[in-house]
Amino acid sequence: MSGPREQDLEAAEAEFLHSRVVAAEASGDERAVEAALRPKSLDEVIGQERVREQLSLVLQAARSRGRTPDHVLLSGPPGLGKTTLAMIIAAEMSSPLRLTSGPAITHAGDLAAILSGLNEGDVMFVDEIHRMNRAAEEMLYMAMEDFRVDVVIGKGPGATAIPLEIPPFTLVGATTRAGLLPGPLRDRFGFTAHLEFYEPSELDLIVRRSARMLEVDLDEGGSAEIASRSRGTPRIANRLLRRVRDFAQVRADGIVTRDIAHRALDLYEVDPIGLDRLDRAVLDVLCRRFGGGPVGLSTLAVAVGEERETVEEVAEPFLVRCGFLARTPRGRVATPAAWAHLGLAVPAGSPWSVEADLPLFDPSEG
Repeated sequence: MSGPREQDLEAAEAEFLHSRVVAAEASGDERAVEAALRPKSLDEVIGQERVREQLSLVLQAARSRGRTPDHVLLSGPPGLGKTTLAMIIAAEMSSPLRLTSGPAITHAGDLAAILSGLNEGDVMFVDEIHRMNRAAEEMLYMAMEDFRVDVVIGKGPGATAIPLEIPPFTLVGATTRAGLLPGPLRDRFGFTAHLEFYEPSELDLIVRRSARMLEVDLDEGGSAEIASRSRGTPRIANRLLRRVRDFAQVRADGIVTRDIAHRALDLYEVDPIGLDRLDRAVLDVLCRRFGGGPVGLSTLAVAVGEERETVEEVAEPFLVRCGFLARTPRGRVATPAAWAHLGLAVPAGSPWSVEADLPLFDPSEG
């Protein structure tokens, strides 16, 4: 059980995530805005063409047979549209959607209560399914395969198992860490879709669509500028659009041009490729103070004034994806691309320099 110290750290980290304009997670108020901007059908979805085509085939086949679709697992980083696709699945099948999350199901009894309330054809969406209680997972195996569960009443020798029949339903699970799902659970999904990051051209179309719905006067240069700084994530693109809209209304004539978008995003410390203050602080400390590394994660976190978990889970993934940071057995290392982004030359002592004679990776790891 986590103590008060750990709970305080988790609360502080959650508050920090919600304060970052480029955070992939959504806060409470933002979810309401997101709901209004969500596409309502597969035809309205922009990007993810392969997933859309595969999912459309699965749903059309189920409708033609008059049966419920196979269980669906959606995996991918936050903000790419997993919840939106779950809502679209329910809408395409004209079925009610029951939403819950893995952390909310703390006991097998919680899951039994949800399952017993399902009707035939309902779609049950479980977000962060990899964080579900292990006992509930075991119950879910039978529910997904045989549409029945055994509810145990009492304890010890006097305990009795009551079989509970469940009408056929479709489970849609969403996870940001598919590798943490147990094999038996993952194998019970009939269709698995992995959502990829979006291209700038796709984000450009998403920004324009959101601008029409929000009644924002936006030109092509403004939408392209927002899309290029959105980290390949629609949620971030929509958030940046709202911040740029505010800037245009307060500091300009309300029209979002490339220049207005550029000034607004510079104000919010989002650089041309989407790095924010924390990302640049990590790169700056790594290059200027530690000569490009290798440097330990804890040392790096202290140097930027953040918790270790914040640097590892918030800043590192995007820096690694951009090719600015490398994780090695000896510590974190800035790549030549990071030096170039900061406008610095790779020093002679850097592990990436020609003169370096130290191995970057441990040869014993093959």
